[in-house]
Amino acid sequence: MTNQALIVGGTTGMGKSTAELLLKDGNEVIIVGRPGGNGTAALADLSKLGSVKLVELDLFNFEQVSTFAKTLKDQFPGLKYLVNSAGYFSPKPFLEHTEDDYELYHKFNKAFFFITQSAAEVMKQNGQGSIVNIGSMWAKQAVKATPSSAYSMAKAGLHSLTQHLAMELADHNIRVNAVAPAVVVTPIYGAFIEPDKIEETLQGFNGFHPIGRVGRPDDIANTVHFLLTDKSSWVTGANWDIDGGVMAGRN
Repeated sequence: MTNQALIVGGTTGMGKSTAELLLKDGNEVIIVGRPGGNGTAALADLSKLGSVKLVELDLFNFEQVSTFAKTLKDQFPGLKYLVNSAGYFSPKPFLEHTEDDYELYHKFNKAFFFITQSAAEVMKQNGQGSIVNIGSMWAKQAVKATPSSAYSMAKAGLHSLTQHLAMELADHNIRVNAVAPAVVVTPIYGAFIEPDKIEETLQGFNGFHPIGRVGRPDDIANTVHFLLTDKSSWVTGANWDIDGGVMAGRN
């Protein structure tokens, strides 16, 4: 049976770059993207590298999420890898946050939780699996220029979930890790920066990182790929800072 990889948020950015690496390894990859988003274009690009399937899913609609999760066993019996990469980021002062702002971020975690639960059941039956969650540097420290209380609260929860699942699922030969990126040039910033100006705008954060530049999707994907594969077979429960040195200290 061909190994299958499920990437929630696999149509752009870090998720898509991770899909490319997994396809080059010969895995079948399932990318999950929002309806009407970048799914069709991503499917066309990734299909040049191997076997890809697209699932269009509204992660904010729990009825859709629940239905999808319940079908994982039948749809993807060879599931070995899971990456929870979908996200949204739009800085906003704490005192201006609304209930809708709060719910937006935490609905992602609810979707991740139950999709991961179903994926882990399949991995348990297969006797192996590896899961990587995309966390965030913002969950570890505050940055005054980008106030992100609800976002960071949600990402910190994802970091914590990573540790708990690593402990609980180790008996089933399932490893669970996370990465915490700093500023990476991806479409996620399109929520508050014009899409065609993301590249230019984020260059202003180069000096924020001790290494002297913002990240690229491949910078994160290379580490995610390593954590997924047997090259990191003795790593579980880790949350790796992939951040150009930000957590070591800032310029």
